[in-house]
Amino acid sequence: MISKKIALEKYSFLIFSALFIFYAEMILRYNIDVPFWGIGILFSFLYACLFSGIIFLIISLLKGWLRNFVAIVMLLIITLLFCSQLIYYKIFLTFFTLYSAGKGGQVLEFIPETIAFTKENLVSIILLFLPLFIYLIFIRKSITKYSFKFKEKALTFITCAVIFCLSILIIVTGTKDDNSPYDLYYRSNYPLYSVMNLGLITTFRLNAQRTIFGFSPDINYLFSNNSSTSSISENTFSNSSNSSNSSSQNLSNSDHSSSTESKPDVEGPSAPTPTSVPNYGYNTMNIDFNSLIKNSKNTNEKMMNEYFSNVTPTSKNEMTGKFKGYNLILITAEGFSKYSANKDVTPTLYKLINEGYNFTNFYTPIWGVSTSDGEYVATTGLIPKSGIWSMLRSGKNYMPFAMGNQLLPLGYKTVAYHDHLYSYYGRDVSHPNLGYTYKGVGNGLKIKKTWPESDLDMMQNTVDEFINTKSFHAYYMTVSGHLRYSFSGNYIANKNKALVANLPLSEGAKAYMATQIELDKALEYLLMSLEKAGIAQNTLIAVSADHYPYGLKKKDIDNLAGYEVESNFELYRNNFILYAKGMTPKTIDKPVSSLDINPTISNMLGLTYDSRLLMGVDCFSDSSPLVIFANKSFISDMGKYNSLTRVFTPNLGISVSDSYRKNISGLIDKKFYFSAAILDNDYYSILKKSWSK
Repeated sequence: MISKKIALEKYSFLIFSALFIFYAEMILRYNIDVPFWGIGILFSFLYACLFSGIIFLIISLLKGWLRNFVAIVMLLIITLLFCSQLIYYKIFLTFFTLYSAGKGGQVLEFIPETIAFTKENLVSIILLFLPLFIYLIFIRKSITKYSFKFKEKALTFITCAVIFCLSILIIVTGTKDDNSPYDLYYRSNYPLYSVMNLGLITTFRLNAQRTIFGFSPDINYLFSNNSSTSSISENTFSNSSNSSNSSSQNLSNSDHSSSTESKPDVEGPSAPTPTSVPNYGYNTMNIDFNSLIKNSKNTNEKMMNEYFSNVTPTSKNEMTGKFKGYNLILITAEGFSKYSANKDVTPTLYKLINEGYNFTNFYTPIWGVSTSDGEYVATTGLIPKSGIWSMLRSGKNYMPFAMGNQLLPLGYKTVAYHDHLYSYYGRDVSHPNLGYTYKGVGNGLKIKKTWPESDLDMMQNTVDEFINTKSFHAYYMTVSGHLRYSFSGNYIANKNKALVANLPLSEGAKAYMATQIELDKALEYLLMSLEKAGIAQNTLIAVSADHYPYGLKKKDIDNLAGYEVESNFELYRNNFILYAKGMTPKTIDKPVSSLDINPTISNMLGLTYDSRLLMGVDCFSDSSPLVIFANKSFISDMGKYNSLTRVFTPNLGISVSDSYRKNISGLIDKKFYFSAAILDNDYYSILKKSWSK
């Protein structure tokens, strides 16, 4: 009979590794912006036990020094995984995936930031390394003393199997709402909520599994007859009395009659009532979906054809073609925030916002790949696919609705610029595919190499390349507003330090404003150049952020705002600049997001595009607004839904039925799925054969 002392020593590694992994999960959980207490603690413990059992089975097959060596390597890998994910989260507010890890060369660009954030989180890093030192001092020698019999290994294996089955049983019998353990395990890929509800070890295991073997999510819930979302479709958001037929029609720019579509479940005196509006037609293309469905090569392609044939297109409106024939300058501004517009400090930003179309309820949600995904959303009108670099992946697809590809065939000169390394995020692959002649640092853009580089320098060295062309479209991805927001290690912040010295702001907020001054100077130079060339009144300027300045501490954001900014919605509230000289200023109060930029500009320029094939909508159409966040929270004209608390808050004076929120969430699930399907299946190239005939 083995004594308790010997048994404890014999299985010390198994017990220690389980406690170590669970301990690391709790350290990480404490450091991320999610509620600490929740179901995720249970799953973190179960999967810590499961994973430690697997490691124990591996080392039990080995003997002597080799067993000890492998055990140390395993513990070191786990420690480094948690430490690296912690620092990555502190920089990017998300966790890296196996796909991102494979692009590790890009991370080298952030060595100064990595060092800075490591120093700031040194206590947590030390705490994560502490168990490894405990193992080396107290446990290392004990695990080489004993051998393990077959029945002991079998018992460990059976225990692991039981733990796994128990965890799955808890998952499948629990709620299946968005971001629930079930949703994250079987359907979705949202790293932050996955870590919160399943733990980092399982999140990374699922990601690795999906990356290596592919991921076919359970999508039956999207169309299940038993689902509360089964009858909902895109036309839920049309306030117009017109909508597309529910059958697979061959849609063109003709009128569409209403059939038996579902409408928003809205009650109360403030509910919208149908009004008589001019019939402008619809933003569609002549796509023969009937033929496509009949000749679909596989089930997935058929499902996509059926889905998009039933999406209600957005109507044309009084803004359709308002800027037809205008030049277009589209700018994605790194880390731009509405709080950076100041009449005295950044007068050009202030001018563009207040003398153009002023969007008071505009949002720039942050996605998994921060800047690159922010670009993808604004330039394509699609939701990024989680776990990959969607913009880079799109580089091998047909992308007809990108502004470059829409305007190039119309005789426009289409150019794109980025004032940092030209190949960063694979822009040398993606941007030419969007229809641009593309330049960045290293492939033709001659500017001073600093960190970050100067937006003004970029503008001064590029404007002459297109401004004297009869028709042009220029796209800019800026970099001067990049983190880290301090006067040491940020060339731009230090360059403009004297201009913010007297502002009544915190040090971090001052440094941030200093970076935005560089963007302001670049825009000032752009306006002066357009004015000098005599084309300011014929050039539309559109500016939006890639994301809010997440590298700025929350207390500094509050300092800029002058009050405590709410984190789930208001933190992402921003400005979208639409400006042309001489235009009549206009305020747009309806909820709008960066997902709506592409269809909105396409409509204003009078371009031929199909609104059914984009996830955003023309914000000037009569379609009801919908702002979608990466965590599937949303803002509609009826209220706001917080997916973290699972609470829908109606707008003042609005009452909605119990099914309203679930119906909207069901629609959002479809948008996520089919947006990824467009990317994965190069769907536009399939449709091209139909609309080109």
